[in-house]
Amino acid sequence: MATASMGDTITISYIGTLDDGTIFHSTEAEGPLTATLGAGELFPALEAAIVGMRPTETRNIFLRAEEAYGARLKENVIRVARGSFPAEKEIKPGQKLGIEFAGGTARVMLVTEVSDEAVTLDGNHPLAGCNLTFALRLDLIR
Repeated sequence: MATASMGDTITISYIGTLDDGTIFHSTEAEGPLTATLGAGELFPALEAAIVGMRPTETRNIFLRAEEAYGARLKENVIRVARGSFPAEKEIKPGQKLGIEFAGGTARVMLVTEVSDEAVTLDGNHPLAGCNLTFALRLDLIR
């Protein structure tokens, strides 16, 4: 029976959990995920754990935060003067905003705090700083 290797297109099913058991994603609702190993579609550490697996094989794969979305970085949190936004625009914590920076780069950021003077925006990925565990089954190798 074939085993997964770099360059293979694979289909996997998984439930992803955080250290406290919270499910951050599952393929149950959306269906299995198809990706090509080595194409940068999955975390490299996850790909390395899948290499050598056989179809129908299951594994629990643990990724440290550094192997997934990385650490939470203070420099990705900024305070912007409330006056930088239109006065009529409602801004509240939990809202995601597309922010355009000098030089034309854009980024989606999470509003974490709002006052009359400033808006605090967090550009870290929501799972940055989190260890991830995948209860994973290799469904198919193509």
